[in-house]
Amino acid sequence: MTQRTELATVMDRLAVDELITEYAVTVDDGDWTAYRRLFTADGRADYRSAGGIEGEAGQVAGWLGESLARFGMCQHLIVNRRVRFGLLDHDTGDTARVRADYLNPLRFTGDGAPAGPDLVCGGRYDFGLLRTPEGWRLREVVVQEMWRRPRAREEG
Repeated sequence: MTQRTELATVMDRLAVDELITEYAVTVDDGDWTAYRRLFTADGRADYRSAGGIEGEAGQVAGWLGESLARFGMCQHLIVNRRVRFGLLDHDTGDTARVRADYLNPLRFTGDGAPAGPDLVCGGRYDFGLLRTPEGWRLREVVVQEMWRRPRAREEG
C-alpha cells in the first residue's frame, strides 16, 4: 500500500466515523431533515428488532419522530466501531460496512421526572455506506436491539 493510498484510507475512515456520529446526533436532536440527508436516495433503515418499522429513510424518520416525541432526553452512544471497506465497480473504497454497539438512555418528558433515565437499551448497528459525489451516505441501517431495561420508579 502506498502512502497516498494509506492517507486516503485514513481520510475515508474519518469521514465514515463522522457520518455515524452525525447519525446519532440527528436522532438525539430530533433533526429529521438532517437525518434524511444522511441517506442515499434509496436508503433504508430497519428498527423492527426494537419494536419499530423497516422502510425508506423518510418513512423511518417520521416513525422515529413520533416514537421519540415522548422522551425529553435521548442520547445514543455508538461505540466499538468496526469499519470495512468494499468494492463497487472494481474500485476499492466505494462501499463500507460498519458494525457498532450502542447504548441508549432515554428519559420520559413531564414534570417530576426521575433523576436517571426511564429506559435504557443497548444493541448493535449494522450500517451499509456508499461513497457518493456528495460524500459518504448511509444506504442501509439495521438495528439489532439486544436488551432493554426500564428504570424502576422509586417509591417514597
